[in-house]
Amino acid sequence: MDGSGRLGVSLTERLLQRGYTVHVATHNQGELQGLKRVFGENNNKRVKLFRWDPFDYTSIIDAMKGCSGLFYTFEPLQDQQPSYDEFAAEVEVRTAHNVLEACAQTETIARVVFTSSITAVVWRENRNSTADVDERHWSDPNFCRKYKLWHALAKTVSEKTAWALAMDRGVDMVSVNAGLVMGQQLGPSSPYLKGAAEMYEEGTLVAVDLKFLVDAHVCAYECASAYGRYLCFNHVINSPADALNLARVLSPDGTPSPTSSGDLRLSKQKIQNKKLNKLMVEISSGEIMSAAH
Repeated sequence: MDGSGRLGVSLTERLLQRGYTVHVATHNQGELQGLKRVFGENNNKRVKLFRWDPFDYTSIIDAMKGCSGLFYTFEPLQDQQPSYDEFAAEVEVRTAHNVLEACAQTETIARVVFTSSITAVVWRENRNSTADVDERHWSDPNFCRKYKLWHALAKTVSEKTAWALAMDRGVDMVSVNAGLVMGQQLGPSSPYLKGAAEMYEEGTLVAVDLKFLVDAHVCAYECASAYGRYLCFNHVINSPADALNLARVLSPDGTPSPTSSGDLRLSKQKIQNKKLNKLMVEISSGEIMSAAH
């Protein structure tokens, strides 16, 4: 949930490769038809497609019935794109609450992997401290509202809501806080990029390749020792050359982007993902050892 976005489709493909049966849910009828074309539902017995309503508890329960795990991602409703405002943030928070409540009611669910964002980590007052940002940090919702950082607000409050419910109801949950997801669909209007100049200056502007993000989700699900939050990125954008490369990705036609290099100077990296890197090394080593026996 939601399985119709780039991450959802790529994650489904990876899980199928690893032998899982996958329930794929989307809240848009048109996207449901598109998923049928992608996965050939009638020819692939290990893919089951569902249409769900974020506010219809029964449809959520139906989609996860019989599942041992849930990968939660959220794509704004189609009629809300490309805008991302306070109302969209409220929808995302309510959706997270409903899904986690459904997980608590589904006995077969052993683990939830919750997709969040780096924007749920980096935004708050007094950010110029000497300490690096890591999974222990949270964005301040009041700060996000003050500066209309709606993407950050949505990700922060929805993740906090999910954690509160998971801890209260005994749901085993791990979150993956992704950097800016790279790819062809990325553009300068991405809500993640609001405040990009400040993130660059503060050394917290990071991005992640889709394949790496999918790998992180699989690790978070399959590794029994995974716990808490994991910051997920494999590119740090902290030099004029990095900013220029990102600007080219965002605006291939030369349209100005929030990260155009201009008079930028090198910034010191102030964000770490050592916890995730350690987890991925551990599971890779385990797979290698298993294959050797």
